[in-house]
Amino acid sequence: MKVYPEISPELAEWIAAQAMFFSATAPVGSEGHINLSPRGLDSLRLVNPNTIAILDFTGSGNETAAHLLQNGRITIMLCAFSGEPRILRLYGHGRVILPDTRDWSSLRKLFPGEPPGVRQIFHVEVHRVQTSCGYGVPLMEFVQQRSVLLDWATKKGEDGIKAYQEKNNRSSIDGLPSV
Repeated sequence: MKVYPEISPELAEWIAAQAMFFSATAPVGSEGHINLSPRGLDSLRLVNPNTIAILDFTGSGNETAAHLLQNGRITIMLCAFSGEPRILRLYGHGRVILPDTRDWSSLRKLFPGEPPGVRQIFHVEVHRVQTSCGYGVPLMEFVQQRSVLLDWATKKGEDGIKAYQEKNNRSSIDGLPSV
């Protein structure tokens, strides 16, 4: 295991080459559910050596946002599924950036295009960068990103997405507010 004060240019290049990553959050205390979300769709960007942004799409829940609003704690993990083995964990404190807030425009510019179903951006200040061996991570071949989520959001349309979010994304499974 190695710990770094920031995301180096070499690690930034490696991060950009990964097809997926995971985000983990949890509510305060021993009660409540820990959330671990797999993420793809080219939704992770380096803002600077100690800051990342995650473009978040509408989904079945909104646990990450609820936990960030409650306590801000988040860990991002990336694994090398091809090439040399590596696991990278980014420990940080995040906040939720909504489309109608001050920082939205500057962060949204980091992600090209206008994919359907974008819900929010997670802005994460990274305070610990840690690598480990990854020897136990299997070698896997990346085929392509799935289009199912984007197809679903396109079919729902903007009004349908807003109605879905209102019905399904206002609180966490533990009852914490998420927006």
